[in-house]
Formats: sequence, C-alpha cells, structure tokens
Amino acid sequence: MPELLTGWPFWLVFAFLFLGAMLRGQGIYWLGRLATVQALRHTHPTGGWRLRAHRVLNGEGAQRGVDAIRRWGLVVVPLAYLTVGFQSMVMAGAGVLRIHWLRFTLAQVPGALAWAAIYSTIGFAVWTAALAAAAGSPAGVVVLVVLGGAGVTIVALRLRARRAGNLR
Repeated sequence: MPELLTGWPFWLVFAFLFLGAMLRGQGIYWLGRLATVQALRHTHPTGGWRLRAHRVLNGEGAQRGVDAIRRWGLVVVPLAYLTVGFQSMVMAGAGVLRIHWLRFTLAQVPGALAWAAIYSTIGFAVWTAALAAAAGSPAGVVVLVVLGGAGVTIVALRLRARRAGNLR
C-alpha cells in the first residue's frame, strides 16, 4: 500500500481508490468526447508537436476502444477496469462514440468498484511482493527479465504481422 494510504481505515482507502478510478475514467471519457473530437475536426497541423499530438489522438488506441464497445456493448466498460492500457482505450472510445454520460457512468461503477476492491485488498500487496521478490532474488530478476522479453517479443511479432497485413 502506498505510504499515503498507510494507516487509513479500510473503508476510507476503498472510497479513495473508488473515487480515483471514477475520476480517471470520467476524465478520459470527457477527453475522448470533447477534446479529441474537437481537435480532430478543427485542426489540420502541418508539423511539430501539434502534428504529433494530432496523430496520437487519431491513432489506433481510441479506435480500439470504439471497436470493442461496438462489438460487445457497454459491458466492456466495467471489464476494462480489470486490464492495463485497454481501460484508457475503452474510456476514450466511449467518449468518441458520444455515449450518454449517465449510461457511461452507470456502466463504469461496477468496474471502478472492482478495481478499488482489488487494490484496497490484494492489489498493492501482490505488486509489492513481486517487486520485493525480484529485488531480493536473482531468480526473481531472471523471471521478470524473461517475462519482459516475452512481452516485447509478442508485441514485436504482432506489429510485424500487422504490417504484413495478417492482423487487423
């Protein structure tokens, strides 16, 4: 558990994490709904950081979230809280699709509750234990390096397949 939360009663830690999850989800939703859509519609940069930002906003991340919501519906919103990275794509995708705010918020609540439950109980403990094990054990470091290498290899193979036209 982060030092900030140490010593707090469980219910307060849970409430803090739930509120943080809700605010983060809402922030990304509204970025997708307002900032991204407006930026893409009304700007046509030709160079520099503006062009790079435009390309990021127009990239595959939000589109993957849009595609997931179109395929599975709003059920993907709470499920996204159990992932890393995909969560932001789904929240931004919901904003880009201009899903009604109340429907999005209601879909978001179970996921934020699950996220807060995980991180207020075992989430930080598992993370801390994994880091401690890796830092204190040569075998732990080897396992982390192997897992990291496997992750990089998988990403590289997927990118190569996408460039070759084998993946969407």
